[in-house]
Amino acid sequence: MTDTKLESRNNRKLPQEKALQINLNNSIYGAIVEIGAGQETARQFFNAGAAAGTVAKTMSAYDMQVSDDVYGKTGRYVSRERCEQMMDHEYELMVQRLDEARGDESRFFAYAATVTARSYSQKNECHGWIGVKRQLEPHGQPSSIILHVRMLDETNRLQSEALGVLGVNLVHGAYHHTDDPKKIIDNLQDGMGSDKRIEIDLIHFSGPDFNAVENRLMNLHLIHSWNCRAVMFEPSGHSVVPASALRKKDTIVIRGSFKPPTNVHMDMKDSAIKHFAQEEGVEKDKILVVAEITLNELYSGNEDADSDFLARVDLLNELGFSVLISDYLRFFRLRSWIRRYTQDRIGIMLSVLDFDYLFAEKYYQGLEGGILEAFGKLFSDNTNVYVYPTIRDGKLISLDNVDVDPSLTHLLKHLTSNKAMVSADIQNVQNLDISAREVVKELPKGRGDWEKKLPPAVTKRIIEKKLFGFKE
Repeated sequence: MTDTKLESRNNRKLPQEKALQINLNNSIYGAIVEIGAGQETARQFFNAGAAAGTVAKTMSAYDMQVSDDVYGKTGRYVSRERCEQMMDHEYELMVQRLDEARGDESRFFAYAATVTARSYSQKNECHGWIGVKRQLEPHGQPSSIILHVRMLDETNRLQSEALGVLGVNLVHGAYHHTDDPKKIIDNLQDGMGSDKRIEIDLIHFSGPDFNAVENRLMNLHLIHSWNCRAVMFEPSGHSVVPASALRKKDTIVIRGSFKPPTNVHMDMKDSAIKHFAQEEGVEKDKILVVAEITLNELYSGNEDADSDFLARVDLLNELGFSVLISDYLRFFRLRSWIRRYTQDRIGIMLSVLDFDYLFAEKYYQGLEGGILEAFGKLFSDNTNVYVYPTIRDGKLISLDNVDVDPSLTHLLKHLTSNKAMVSADIQNVQNLDISAREVVKELPKGRGDWEKKLPPAVTKRIIEKKLFGFKE
């Protein structure tokens, strides 16, 4: 059966077609090991037919002691570390056992999944790590793809089914789209149907076949491809699972363009921490400060958005920020997303300039309750909004004197009276008129007064790397 005949009408293969295409390719041969949701990926290959040409071994080591005996001990069983242990162990076994007998014509792989699916006894967080380690050529060096998933179906059976489909898509993409990693990502949800069943919030490519891959861009592409709504990066610059980064953290989010990060952004950070640390239940050593950029802001009018994105992440990481990229334009959607991962306190620091959007009723079209519904969700359960002043046309604008539509003045007064919205203390009045948008306009002109408006580390990096259009 030819590849052309296997193509579905929309030019995208169904998982059954992908599994059969792999099974009919006598050079692809490997092991499939799955813990936590049955043998669903293996089942997909067996149900497609001709699986004897692909599957050398399947296994589930559900018992923890058995799993430890096979793969070695690990701190957590549903973790990246365990998934990598499984992939590495099974791949090495494939090579040891079969390289002499069939290594000249075979391209070995090891697929691994360790997940915690819906339990009959509790409503647990349903997530997991899956990955594939594979050769692209006989006797070649292996490369790997690993990703973190959240399962959104309501039953164990449906979650297991979705994981099986995802597994086939991953193995197929690892062999058929190796020259285009974004296409691997684009095809991960094939065959899932119209409902959102799986969210992928981290992906990592490694090995010689992916040496040229910039993993931060691949994680950004997870949002573009609708695999998730937001991705996070640690201050080290590495991608991180949001649930891990935010768990048991009191979280402050500062939204901005950060093109580039300026002194006023640092002032906002310091002011936010000062206010936030005084809130009930907040422990200063548990505070996580996150710089958030919306996808709309990232790509607005930008011809080289990828390098622009990497520059902003690098600069924010250098200043000690964790970085969040999201496609949540509305603040209450962002707050709801954060609440998914932490039950501790949430603080949102914004500039008073953001009131142009925050208090614009057209901004909430489509919500049955309009702005009242949005604010009800934004300011619920241990959430505070801190408003940093600015200078506009020579006048100080703060929460105390900002103009909103007359019909909303009582709403604003209610929020300030109940300290749901707090006027943030000014850290340095000389920085209040700094605008990142004005600074970036000066960069193509070379060095100048703009340097004083940025943290020294940011200025140095912009000059050295010629970021954002800077020219000597």
